[in-house]
Amino acid sequence: MKIDQEKSDFLDEMLEHWKDEKLLSESEVARLKESYEAKSFDWRRLAQYSFWIAMACGVISLGALLIDNTILDYLKKLYDTPDGIISLLSAAVAALLYWLSFRRRKSLPMEVFSNDAIIFTAVMLTANAIAYLGKAINSGGTHFSLLILFSVFIYGILANIFKSRLIWVFVLISLGAWFGTETGYMSRDNLYFLGMNYPLRFVLFGLVVTLVALMLRKVKSFQFFFLTTYISGMIYLFVSLWLISVFGNFGTLDQWYGIKQISLFYWALISAAVCGISIFAGLKFRDDVAREFGITFLFLNLYTRYFEYFWDSWHKALFFSVLAASFWFIGRRAEKIWNVEFRKPS
Repeated sequence: MKIDQEKSDFLDEMLEHWKDEKLLSESEVARLKESYEAKSFDWRRLAQYSFWIAMACGVISLGALLIDNTILDYLKKLYDTPDGIISLLSAAVAALLYWLSFRRRKSLPMEVFSNDAIIFTAVMLTANAIAYLGKAINSGGTHFSLLILFSVFIYGILANIFKSRLIWVFVLISLGAWFGTETGYMSRDNLYFLGMNYPLRFVLFGLVVTLVALMLRKVKSFQFFFLTTYISGMIYLFVSLWLISVFGNFGTLDQWYGIKQISLFYWALISAAVCGISIFAGLKFRDDVAREFGITFLFLNLYTRYFEYFWDSWHKALFFSVLAASFWFIGRRAEKIWNVEFRKPS
């Protein structure tokens, strides 16, 4: 069996450990090692990264097309195509790609990245269809969030039909976009909604998404999308908490520039407290997602505070010396934790 180098190293390490513990004989270890070999090149990872880059370039391309009025005006003059027709054509091609991806997932299930790339292209065309539909029926209104909410329902239906976590990610992204634009519309484009700037609003949004995911985790019809929803909610929550710890509840950068960073220390304490709660819950309930998010963002918060408070006041040699020592200490601790089971005396 040909396996990735990382998996091969792990198996080698485990077999050696079992040999040291007298669980396997030397001949058994040799025989097992002959049953697999490391791939000379990780083509799977290359394929994965290539498709990711291709999809990212596709998003950038579509975004550039939608925001560049010069290109849009040129295309209108060249083809003279009404927005409604563009929307209809985009929807038709998207439907064709959804059908193709559905067939490929049954006939070619091993081509995971190719199938996901087709679904991703279909999702982008769906977004394009919805955007041009909005332009076609636009009567001078500015309530764009209704169009985004419509896309949430469209993606939700498609995600359930095709049982696709990738499409479900777009449900959650669109839901976040709707929340941001709807609160902006309700506040009449004010910088604050109920006294909250955008990062603080998304702290509440992320908390709600996370809690809803946890409450519905036992629902059979939702279990397929639970982990995706849970992780997305945690991303919304912790990224927003980190942003609020840096920028505070200010609406503009000019307001933020006028204050000392130490005055936002209470936001940093709140963010660190949430990280601590997440770590505790992760350890108590054996929730790897909560534990890893808590640890990662606790370290991010600590190093952010370090840069905020000591970058200007310390000599750069001392600053980076302390930084190097801290990373060395973390590395040593991580190394000991990683190897603790393999260093037990026989």
